[in-house]
Amino acid sequence: MSSNTQRQPATLHSCIIIAGLCASALLATSGAYAVQPPPPECPGCLSPTDEIQVYDASIVDPGKFNLVWHNNFAPEAKNYPDFPGGVVPEHTLNGVPEWAYGVTDWWEVGAYVPIYSYTSGGRLLFDGVKLRSLFVVPHADSRTFFYGVNFEYSYNRPQWEESRFSGEVRPIIGTHLGPWDLIVNPVVDTEFNGFKNLSFAPEARIAYNFTKKFALSAEWYSEFGAIPQFLTPSEQGQYLFGVVDIGSGAHGIEFGVGRGLTPGSTGTILKLMFMQDF
Repeated sequence: MSSNTQRQPATLHSCIIIAGLCASALLATSGAYAVQPPPPECPGCLSPTDEIQVYDASIVDPGKFNLVWHNNFAPEAKNYPDFPGGVVPEHTLNGVPEWAYGVTDWWEVGAYVPIYSYTSGGRLLFDGVKLRSLFVVPHADSRTFFYGVNFEYSYNRPQWEESRFSGEVRPIIGTHLGPWDLIVNPVVDTEFNGFKNLSFAPEARIAYNFTKKFALSAEWYSEFGAIPQFLTPSEQGQYLFGVVDIGSGAHGIEFGVGRGLTPGSTGTILKLMFMQDF
């Protein structure tokens, strides 16, 4: 996704902040997973193909292309796959370039390809492809209240998901209150196997914009499980991220450190995104 506001490259001061966050996260997690073995099951863990991003209803300008390069790494996670033949989450780097094109001022289409994982064993694996179509209220960046909805369809290879096909419906509801941004994405996931198997995975973001080029935020991600038979509280995935944004969706960087809050969550996750308009 892209904001219409052009911003300049990161300053030296901002880079020092990012380096400090990285060092603090690694120091905090290096001792943690030595004394906390992964739980025997992790139904609420983030999968390798999960996109760790809260949508804010901003889109690329009509007629332009945008690239968001997603990357995430789990220094502390379970050291076995979710299912036989799946990717082992711990010490695996997952990523994907997300390509987007602005069709109108209210419609953006996108594709995630190639989706990849580089495992701790040195294997480079590739997934299938994701396609999406995003509809938003025009000029969401300049509105006090904004909204939209994203539809996503995925074709998966066996090492990423047991289901060959999956998808999501992602409503977007948010408000800009001065320097504050409050956004909620009540995501519903599906494997196209019936309404009773729909999965609820809401996300939220609270951000404070110090300038148009720099913001700090807290992001919440979750996996409640199938509707309405939710997972038990200990099995649910609950994550809290501290995130720094430099620049914008048109030219910027986003870095975050996340921590699982329940036994059913991945332990620690680092995320890094690069954004650029063309």
